[in-house]
Amino acid sequence: MNGLKVFVRLRMSAHDAHYAGELVDGARMLALFGDLATELLIRLDGDEGLFRAYESVEFLAPVFAGDYVEATAELIRVGRTSRQMRFEARKVISNVRAPGVPASAADVLPEPVVVCRAVGTCVTPEAFKRVPAQLYPIGLPAPQAHEPIVTPAPQKVLPELILTAAIVGAEVTRQQTPFLPITPEEIGIEAAKCQAAGASVIHLHVRDDDGNSTQSADRFAAALEEIRKRCDCIVQVTTGGAVGMSIDERADCLRCLPEMATLNCGTLNFGDDVFVNTRPDIRRMAAKIGTSGAVAELECYEVGHLEEALRLHAEGAIHAPLHFQIVLGVPGGIGATEASLRFMASLVPANATWGVAAVGRFQKPMTELAMRLGGHARVGLEDNIYLQKGVLAEGSAPLVAQAAAYARSLNRPIANAARARELLGIRAR
Repeated sequence: MNGLKVFVRLRMSAHDAHYAGELVDGARMLALFGDLATELLIRLDGDEGLFRAYESVEFLAPVFAGDYVEATAELIRVGRTSRQMRFEARKVISNVRAPGVPASAADVLPEPVVVCRAVGTCVTPEAFKRVPAQLYPIGLPAPQAHEPIVTPAPQKVLPELILTAAIVGAEVTRQQTPFLPITPEEIGIEAAKCQAAGASVIHLHVRDDDGNSTQSADRFAAALEEIRKRCDCIVQVTTGGAVGMSIDERADCLRCLPEMATLNCGTLNFGDDVFVNTRPDIRRMAAKIGTSGAVAELECYEVGHLEEALRLHAEGAIHAPLHFQIVLGVPGGIGATEASLRFMASLVPANATWGVAAVGRFQKPMTELAMRLGGHARVGLEDNIYLQKGVLAEGSAPLVAQAAAYARSLNRPIANAARARELLGIRAR
């Protein structure tokens, strides 16, 4: 009989919401557990029995109206009249609750989120049993003798989250979205909106008056000045540049003395183009970033790029603390899959930080997976112009707000700019 399990899945309604009209109280999860315990007792004894006590209860994540919750109860010990059970409730669909999307928007979670666990004991009085013990149903294999009958360990405490907003982009055009900031003033305004939504880092490309990507030091300096007028986000410039630019041209942006700069760590088939970064050129760019005083963000589109970054550190070309940006889903680069992300993240040293940028439809599921795994996230128009499928993002701030809301659902703190500087090893200028 040990291992006999029952489950129920249902949607939390507005009637279930108790706090602020949205948050479902923990008692609702316990009510589900009570219903499941009753079903187990009926299957076992032919009687509803009585719930005697909970030995332990853990509330692990919030549940809101509109979420779908799947709850299970498993029989783990049977006495003469007592029946001990283990309960778990998991959120499998989440209402989005983000600015700029319909109130009815919802997402199927790539991995269910455990919201509540408990262990409890029920009793069926001897006189009420209607099923002889020899006719008890056969359950799943019983737990091993050494398995402790206790509530599972609490979920791992996740570190503070650094949210990066890529607000301009090298490939996205203003024809694709009218909300793309181009002038320095537009960039400054969008950066302030993104910080208000939860971003602490602005990943910055700039464009000339015709909308073409440029590495002009003057243009970067003007954008940087406008950003600093309005917010204290870390500004991270890109040294990738356009195809065919020399190292010196690509490094021109460093003249504005940014706090961070991206370092592409390898050559890549980027769509129909080839982004060439020879090993000598990577080392030349690393030296230029180091001389500027900026902290290098190690941009890795492949497993080999990450391993090359580790070689740069071993050679002394870059210095700790290291920060890796894992880029997923670029045509020609590593795919946006959970297996790819988990493997690349496993190569990152324990004393380093890492984040994820994923393109198009992969941005949301991959950055949310990164948040669950303890990594950081980059969102914005550079990588994805849609808030949801078919809904055009009005700038990058709604994408940042959506990512921040997901982090809060995981109880993961969001780092402000000052704290992000500490985590990334950025010293005051």
